[in-house]
Amino acid sequence: MKKVMFISSTGGHLSELLEMSDLFKDYDTSIVTEKTKSNMYLKDKYKNVYYLVYGTKSHLFTYLFKFTFNIFKSFYLFLKIRPDVVVTTGTHTAVSMCYIAKLFRKKVIYIETLANRDTKTMAGKLVYPIADYFLVQWKSMLELYPKAIYIGFIF
Repeated sequence: MKKVMFISSTGGHLSELLEMSDLFKDYDTSIVTEKTKSNMYLKDKYKNVYYLVYGTKSHLFTYLFKFTFNIFKSFYLFLKIRPDVVVTTGTHTAVSMCYIAKLFRKKVIYIETLANRDTKTMAGKLVYPIADYFLVQWKSMLELYPKAIYIGFIF
């Protein structure tokens, strides 16, 4: 059975990711997100849930340390889980994991957030060149990401 890691930051990105929960039963699934009070229930609902440190760019100084820590923890989690595929809805939490996956020649599937209809996200810009499949939820995004695949809304 293929090992699939589903990773995103907390909030709306995680909500989008969890819309794909019907797929979880078809794979040896792991979920990785940031640890917040609002998503601690995931451990009770799903088998393999791992947390990264929550950080926000509005607190830039501490964010730099948390982001650096998360890169190392992502590397550790990747080696522990050893996924065949990494699926993400973004954002900063997932970018380093996507690059780690490519380093180990694993598949990366990136789903650009529904929140952006006509502008690129920073995570999208960073992952687009390495993604095996780059999926968008708005047709207008195909102009910005010509090699993307339009899938419609996942909600």
